[in-house]
Amino acid sequence: MPQFDHSTLVILDDTADRESASDGRSRYGAYIAHHAHDFHEDGEPLRPVEFAAAAWRTATSPVMAPGYAVVRPDLDRVEVYVDHEGGAQFCAKVGLRHSALAHRLTGRPLDWECAPWSRPGEAWPVLVGPERTDRPAVLVTATVLLPVPECILVTPTVARPGRTLTGEAKTVVAALAGHANRNLAPLVAGLLGGVR
Repeated sequence: MPQFDHSTLVILDDTADRESASDGRSRYGAYIAHHAHDFHEDGEPLRPVEFAAAAWRTATSPVMAPGYAVVRPDLDRVEVYVDHEGGAQFCAKVGLRHSALAHRLTGRPLDWECAPWSRPGEAWPVLVGPERTDRPAVLVTATVLLPVPECILVTPTVARPGRTLTGEAKTVVAALAGHANRNLAPLVAGLLGGVR
């Protein structure tokens, strides 16, 4: 399985999806079946942007944990949503530690901390709020929005869970992951400046 790096924010693991499947085919497909109400509108297939949002939401944590689409652990979340114009957007929340800021904050407020379950020197630590509550904390989070081009979206042909819907969902999730790795990763890397 590929590893996370500055240009890889999302990894798909079809082998683990198949090996962990209760039906012997796809664990992700079982989650789609469990969330079938998210994949149709009055029994009809969703529009491509709504399908992309539902497929991504179901493929990632917290719906699937671990997800079929695994997001780099240092990112608070990466979501796909339908914007006010009806297009698809990525929304990534990136915690910025004070050391990544151009100017240090005065008064030395508390900052994001590495999660206690993180190993020292971990490349992509999960950031959590400070345990201490005796001083002010300034937790800086950047929101990065990235339009998703319509050409990578999939028009679902069915509204009922099964192999076809799972295949179409996997196709759009793979396209979204590729788009995130090519276009969202440089924006996140620019924010972090190689600092973690």
